[in-house]
Amino acid sequence: MVERLAPKLLSWASILDEQTRAQAETASGMPFIHPHLALMPDAHLGKGATVGSVIPTLGAIIPAAVGVDIGCGMVAVRTQLRAETFAADRGRLRESIERAVPVSAGGYNRELTETAAARIADLDQRAEQAGFDPSSYAANWRLQLGTLGSGNHFIEVTADETGTVWLFLHSGSRGIGNKIAVRHIAAAARLCAQWWIPLPDRDLAYLVEGTPEFDRYLAELTWAQHFALLNREEMMDRVLDCVRHWLGGEVVEQERINCHHNFTARERHFGKDVWVSRKGAIEAGAGKPGLIPGSMGTASYVVTGRGNPVSLNSSPHGAGRAYSRSRARKTFNQDDLRAAMVGIEYRDTAAFVDEIPAAYKDIDQVMADAADLVEVRHTLHQLINVKGD
Repeated sequence: MVERLAPKLLSWASILDEQTRAQAETASGMPFIHPHLALMPDAHLGKGATVGSVIPTLGAIIPAAVGVDIGCGMVAVRTQLRAETFAADRGRLRESIERAVPVSAGGYNRELTETAAARIADLDQRAEQAGFDPSSYAANWRLQLGTLGSGNHFIEVTADETGTVWLFLHSGSRGIGNKIAVRHIAAAARLCAQWWIPLPDRDLAYLVEGTPEFDRYLAELTWAQHFALLNREEMMDRVLDCVRHWLGGEVVEQERINCHHNFTARERHFGKDVWVSRKGAIEAGAGKPGLIPGSMGTASYVVTGRGNPVSLNSSPHGAGRAYSRSRARKTFNQDDLRAAMVGIEYRDTAAFVDEIPAAYKDIDQVMADAADLVEVRHTLHQLINVKGD
């Protein structure tokens, strides 16, 4: 159920701490918000803007409201396979995926693979059209395509309520997207200081539409969003190949869904054209397919948007953290993680303790809060989990 927390702040979050609420209220008070900021059920504290917020702006964009992992999101493929096919020897498949897809922070490919070549050519062309050189940010950006990263990013083999197997993964624009974001967040802060613009939080610094700085950010942001989408496509194609080799047979791709949850798009809401920045939220227009992952060891969801206009056609992007990473490490241990992951094949390491399900909000409560935002099509449960540390 939606609740108005401030004149321009509407919230669907039944679980909301005071710091997160205060941060969202501050962002909603920016003078160019139209019509209101929408706070999703998975909302938690972020940098400048709350993770799990939908921020519509007139004539300006707040780079920190998009986030540093530009274009982060999910992709899932529904196959013809059945869960019972994966009853044994899951470890070999997990290890095969970990060899095919570089994981962990700083991981990248040693050479450009054949499957990545066409995607890199597309990105090269788009960068040239946008008038910038991605190599000025990261010399090895081409080798980052098809890499997972760390934190809450994952690759999973899952099964839905019918026993049908889905391949599911979560990642973004990697190091190149981060460096683009950091540059423009700093540029916005510098310009606001130069123009003597008072800000309630330095990380709410913004770029004004019609300026060269805005145009450059939008061009590079759009490119990074596309990089993130192709990065997920590349990884998913490799995972499909791993499953084929593991099975010694064909894997039929019956459906593919690929959606961002850290991005900006031009949309029309409540009679005006606005820039909608979704930081930890997916687009949920009427009939639009989407993906909402839970945490490590819990359920994920394949959904269809309800097109709720008050939410600006948006929905949550996951469970949302309840514990910071440092607090989670002080609270839980490797044995707690093992207990939470019973029946799931994963790399058993203390490095993942801060990703334990108990460090996140209850995904069932998040989905209950989102009942008027999305309709659940399928509930997925993990068979295999791959993460980077």
